[in-house]
Amino acid sequence: MTDFAGRLRLGVNIDHVATVRNARGSAYPCPLRAAKLAQEAGADGITAHLREDRRHISDADIDGLMETLTLPLNFEMAATGEMQAIALRHKPHAVCIVPEKREERTTEGGLDVARDDNRLAAFIAPLREAGCRVSMFIGADEAQVTASARIGAQVVELHTGHYCDLHAEGRFAERDEELTRLREMTAYAHSLGLEVHAGHGLTYETVQPIAAFPEVMELNIGHFLIAEALFKGLAPAITEMRRLMDEARGLSAQ
Repeated sequence: MTDFAGRLRLGVNIDHVATVRNARGSAYPCPLRAAKLAQEAGADGITAHLREDRRHISDADIDGLMETLTLPLNFEMAATGEMQAIALRHKPHAVCIVPEKREERTTEGGLDVARDDNRLAAFIAPLREAGCRVSMFIGADEAQVTASARIGAQVVELHTGHYCDLHAEGRFAERDEELTRLREMTAYAHSLGLEVHAGHGLTYETVQPIAAFPEVMELNIGHFLIAEALFKGLAPAITEMRRLMDEARGLSAQ
């Protein structure tokens, strides 16, 4: 990905372009077109989650992204043999291991790396050997950060969903406590040599406190941007998020 001194990278998740497409079983809107628009609007990477039930992104979408995308692809996936085989076939820039339950609406929490460290260590080893940067999607918990470093992950992505939910519900004291946990775990992960990313549920209202953490190198944002695009268009929605992120880092828009 593009490196700017002090500049925070923005990965745009295109999953829910596919959700709208699949609602009618049609060929549109096209996630690949959304990825191209995101690049033109200043995204530094594209994120796509190929779920086991294929509820949004499809295998064909991943094929198309790998064939046409000039930005790095962050391939989100469950720790299953099927998904490992797909990742090893495509060798995307990054692979983010996420928990997945078929009955959930979206990824509801972080991966329990500490409880499953032996299996996950073996699971990610071939991905690293293939040249993929491996990230673990975890909550702001010291045991999970420690375990992620121990098994050989290069990156952790901290789950910001609980922080965002507390903000939306007006539970501001609890929100601030969660923000403190996120800040502390960001610093701790960095101290272990892990690159730190963050994402899930971030909006214009909640992004800046997270973006201000100096150790965070990348934010992955999708659902809010796709929703906002209904009203202002995808490129303006991304441009505004980029502006807020840069402002939080004390930078002018690039």
